[in-house]
Amino acid sequence: MDWLHSWLLDENNKIMIGRGAKVVVDWLTTNLSSFFDAIAAVLQSSIDAILWLLLGRFVEDTAIAPYYPFITIAAFCLIAWAVRRKFGVVVLTAVGMLLIYNQRYWTEAMETLALVLAATGVSMIVGVPLGILAARRPWFYAILRPILDLMQTIPTFVYLIPALILFGLGAVSGLVATVIFAIPAPIRLTRLGIISTPPALIEAAQAFGANPMQILTKVELPFALPQIMAGITQTIMLSLSMVVIASMVGAEGLGTLVQRALGQMNVPMGFDSGMCIVILAIVLDRIFKFFDEGETA
Repeated sequence: MDWLHSWLLDENNKIMIGRGAKVVVDWLTTNLSSFFDAIAAVLQSSIDAILWLLLGRFVEDTAIAPYYPFITIAAFCLIAWAVRRKFGVVVLTAVGMLLIYNQRYWTEAMETLALVLAATGVSMIVGVPLGILAARRPWFYAILRPILDLMQTIPTFVYLIPALILFGLGAVSGLVATVIFAIPAPIRLTRLGIISTPPALIEAAQAFGANPMQILTKVELPFALPQIMAGITQTIMLSLSMVVIASMVGAEGLGTLVQRALGQMNVPMGFDSGMCIVILAIVLDRIFKFFDEGETA
């Protein structure tokens, strides 16, 4: 075994994985910089648009501005009622968001919420079609599966470096890193929902003359809806777990406060900002959870 030990540790026999990754990143930076700049502009615009709405920047010079957070809270309560039709969820939403406002972290919470909503939107827009394709094409899922495993297991700081190089310092790099970490959830859950459709339902639709697109939209997607909604909640939770890491590449919000509290050993700030993240997670989870535990589809 000595020869194997010596051969593996010989510098000439080392597989240059890191250098290969650097070559790829350098090529992307050199040849596709305009493409990544365009993506960054679109993603930054989406974050800015969400913030524009959440913080009411269109009324900042009016008498309504000091009271706009209450309008935002009322809007979330209406969304909670429209989605869940449960008074308890509405009360939880109102109390949770009022508590965030009471902690004086409203702006930071909305910045975090904008990042989470943008990341969730991108993940679902990309993830659901990929999940459908993976369900329809087993060979595609065979290729995609190890990539998804890699995205979920590789340390986050590893792909923060190329994200920072390609998209620069700011919220976009944090958004891209968050999407990479969160997007496997909607892909896997959408695929699971599609392949779990009972064959009898598909056969009945085929017997009535439905084409593949009609089977997808009228049978498979409605049956997979609980799984797709579970993908939304999982994506939201995974995105919130990334807010502190995203703050390291310039994403503003509650993650910046947690990072600052860690650097200053500021226990009150750390607990306050951390609890605001928890409150956001609970509120969003309760609003978008399609079924409660114990309920059936």
